[in-house]
Amino acid sequence: MEITEEIIQELRHRFEESAIKCSERCLYQSSKWYTQKQSIPLNHEDTDAESSMDIAEPPMPPINPYLGAQDPAEAVMEARESHKYLLAKSYFDTREYDRCAAVFLPPTTPPVPLSVASPNSKSKQPRTSLKGKEKVSPFQGSKGQPRRNPYPKLSQKSLFLALYAKYMAGEKRKDEETEMVLGPADGGTAVNRELPDLARGLEGWLMERSSEGLEDQGQGWLEYLYAVVLLKGRNEELAKKWLIKSVHQNPFHWGAWQELGDLLANNEDLKQIVDRLPKSLMTLIFHTYSSQELYQTTPETYKDLQQLQTLFPTNAFLQTQEALLYYHDKDFDKAAEIFNEILATSPHRLDSLDHYSNILYVMGARPQLAFVAQIAIATDKFRPETCCVVGNYYSLKSEHEKAVMYFRRALTLDRNFLSAWTLMGHEYIEMKNTHTAIESYRRAVDVNRKDYRAWYGLGQAYEVLDMSFYALFYYQRAAALQPYDPKMWQAVGSCYAKMGRIEQSIQALKRALVAGAYYADGASGIGASPGPGARKILDAETLHQIATLYERLDNEEEASAYMELTLQQESGGAPVNEDGNSDEDDEYSSASEHATHSDEAENSGDDEDGPRRRRRKPRPRTSSFAMQNDDSTATETWHHGTGPTATTSRARLWLAQHSLRHGDLDRADQLAGELCQDGFEVEEARALMSDVRARREGDS
Repeated sequence: MEITEEIIQELRHRFEESAIKCSERCLYQSSKWYTQKQSIPLNHEDTDAESSMDIAEPPMPPINPYLGAQDPAEAVMEARESHKYLLAKSYFDTREYDRCAAVFLPPTTPPVPLSVASPNSKSKQPRTSLKGKEKVSPFQGSKGQPRRNPYPKLSQKSLFLALYAKYMAGEKRKDEETEMVLGPADGGTAVNRELPDLARGLEGWLMERSSEGLEDQGQGWLEYLYAVVLLKGRNEELAKKWLIKSVHQNPFHWGAWQELGDLLANNEDLKQIVDRLPKSLMTLIFHTYSSQELYQTTPETYKDLQQLQTLFPTNAFLQTQEALLYYHDKDFDKAAEIFNEILATSPHRLDSLDHYSNILYVMGARPQLAFVAQIAIATDKFRPETCCVVGNYYSLKSEHEKAVMYFRRALTLDRNFLSAWTLMGHEYIEMKNTHTAIESYRRAVDVNRKDYRAWYGLGQAYEVLDMSFYALFYYQRAAALQPYDPKMWQAVGSCYAKMGRIEQSIQALKRALVAGAYYADGASGIGASPGPGARKILDAETLHQIATLYERLDNEEEASAYMELTLQQESGGAPVNEDGNSDEDDEYSSASEHATHSDEAENSGDDEDGPRRRRRKPRPRTSSFAMQNDDSTATETWHHGTGPTATTSRARLWLAQHSLRHGDLDRADQLAGELCQDGFEVEEARALMSDVRARREGDS
């Protein structure tokens, strides 16, 4: 896309218009998001305000052509209601939501029901399924009862402000009725009691507009509010329909795009919905944001992000998306470097700071985490992000009780703050409080079904309780969200093994091999193909587990082949051919079936934080050396491997015993001698060498 001066100026005007309109409707988070986008570079240089050059008449800034363009009928009504609108907005800004709504909508019923029933009664709203047929929302009337518009004739701006105030009033009362986080009476059943009336009223208003032929003259704001209400009633398919309509009518409203992104469960949903979206820059921003939320660390995602960063080179939101992509790709150093740049540029910006603290936790960077926590506390100690940063700091110090206290404080400030639910579940796992950890993870999943860490945590909790069937279900959900994360498939394989389903356990561990395979000293970047001299590195522990499972199946040939593969990781994997496959794929094709094909080996590294695991230190490496063939016409470089480890030594001991059983005394003696040098399994190796000598003496 060619970026011209006209395109840049139009984007400036569009973002200015959206920021003003969002602020007028008290959508302050969306307004803040747009004002951050004002760092669009212009081709000309702005005049320095402090320059000593005398300017007789300073140049007038260009007039925004979109601010005055609106429907004439709406403009007349807005002018007539201007004094009431200012009064209502002043009430909203002072958090007097009921007074704000009453300016335009005189209340017909008391805001609080006169019944003496407990507000936290167990009358739950019925949930709808996430897939399949569209179901009627509990806030939506039956099809045989047409709705009528209960609202007076108002401009769309005033009506949105009044209805949004009613919605916020209900949310405020719901928070007041909510019990202590994970307390005895905290069942998560408190609801916004304004939602049914809002749903019926908005449905009637929209139906009346449709019957009058004014459906295409909507501004997108009330359609967005109706979709939010439907989401609260779990009618996700209908909410998705109205959100798509809202972004078509008002493509520069970021709040609608965010709600739409939260409805996408996987990458297939994103692909299906892209064709139904408007063709604009906001669609590209939405696609990049949703891909990051769905952990799609593909070259296409990075390409889209780089294209946006040419327009917004210093935008903190896009920099955060880039850092999170590197975080999902396990490149913690690069992610931390980007967050450092953001913090240096905007030291008082707390958005997404909890993700930065997660990265520092995984890296074990305690001094940096303490510094970030001090900055956050000095900026605003009553922000959920600040509480999560401090909680991570105490968790890194193994003070789990204090960490839980801060995560609870974050949830008291915002019950839908996902990071706090998940991190608190991790802390309860560390404290051996499994049942409370399960409840924390369940709340995290309720907030965001795409949080694979919460699903993985549920699997861990049920595995601790020896409930392998339940653990397997949750591990499979986590693996579906992160199919290129080896830890997910290793957990699935472990559950299958505990349940005695050996064949399925082997298949899951082979998936872990595919996901965890990476190329050493030859890849040119994220998502890139292996370069010359690249070698495929496999996880020795996973290879050894597969070998032992084959041994349980009495398949000694496959077990031996995987033990050989395990041993070969000491000096690095096999060299990669021009087609991207390694030489050991051909040598052990019957053993791997084949788990090491490069077309499946995506870039998921070996360092994984799991739900709460710090990055491991680098394994010991052997020195690199070169092997030259007889005719000296080609040189093959062997790169670093894992070096001798406990796992590879167990594989060497097994192969030595296997060779002894099959009469290969020379190989058995050689492997036993190597074991004595490695320092692992020394006693067994000496006993094995004694058996070899005794066998040779008997034969002689």
